[in-house]
Amino acid sequence: MEASTPGRARRGRAAGAPLSRAAVVLLLSAFVRPASPAAGYFIRLPRGFRLTQDSLKIVGSSDYPVKVYVLLHQKSPHVLCVTQRLRNSELIDPSFQWYGPKGKIISGNSTIQLTSTGSLVFQNFEESMTGVYTCFLEYKPTVDEGAANLQLKYVIYAYREPRFYYQFTARYHAAPCNSIYNISFEKKLLQILRKLVLELSCEVSLLKSECHHVKMQKAGLQNELFFTFSVSSLDTEKVPKPCIDHSCEPSRRLLKAKNLIERFFNQQIEVLGRRAEPLPEIYYIEGTLQMVWVNRCFPGYGINTLKHPKCPECCAVGHCK
Repeated sequence: MEASTPGRARRGRAAGAPLSRAAVVLLLSAFVRPASPAAGYFIRLPRGFRLTQDSLKIVGSSDYPVKVYVLLHQKSPHVLCVTQRLRNSELIDPSFQWYGPKGKIISGNSTIQLTSTGSLVFQNFEESMTGVYTCFLEYKPTVDEGAANLQLKYVIYAYREPRFYYQFTARYHAAPCNSIYNISFEKKLLQILRKLVLELSCEVSLLKSECHHVKMQKAGLQNELFFTFSVSSLDTEKVPKPCIDHSCEPSRRLLKAKNLIERFFNQQIEVLGRRAEPLPEIYYIEGTLQMVWVNRCFPGYGINTLKHPKCPECCAVGHCK
């Protein structure tokens, strides 16, 4: 993950009358700008995926087990019981037998399909299906030759897409920590942030909000709100209208949401700088906005570029039977 921390130049505290609850709402509302037009929706395919006929079929190797990655709860590519060389050759009277973690695979299974040409296809891949699959191929190279045998191994992994999100932390000069004005302010701030990113099919979640007494350099104590929230893209199953446009990719929508939020906090500084009156009791402290890009797998899954070089951004299941 990468952290971004703006400079810590801070606006000095100025005396001012406490801001009423209504005034807090009014001040925050002044910072809102219309969000950019809706970016649409996107059905995510694995990164680097190209929808071609060859990419949907995987051949084996007689030298080493071939690793296959199947998105959880999705249909798998066709796993062939041939090598690349045999795929382009004529095979006489071929016969195929597949074995998985639970033993011999029988054709007609509702979740696993064996085609007439020996391909293995999973209809709805589950985590428990992860494991080593072996195919035994028997065939004649020509009509006059004897039968040849070949054993091919595949290691098939379930994987999930990583959960990408931004985590922000901002600090506000606050009312006394037990004041109801702080609670009202937090609710309104969260409401505005959610509205900013709504049309990008992103959501804002409050992670933590705490009020602390802070001793300033060469000054006394002041109350500060430490406000931590995350910004993530909505899951594809939550969006009503799938979109295949490149701009609909979750990472692109998240980037736009991040830019909107950073602009929102910058606007707060600009508005306060134009005020002729004393500063309000609750206001954003310049330079305290911090952002972290989080790339996290679900429990039981992990990213391992050494073990899975062919799928370096996949959250692959952590065990193999």
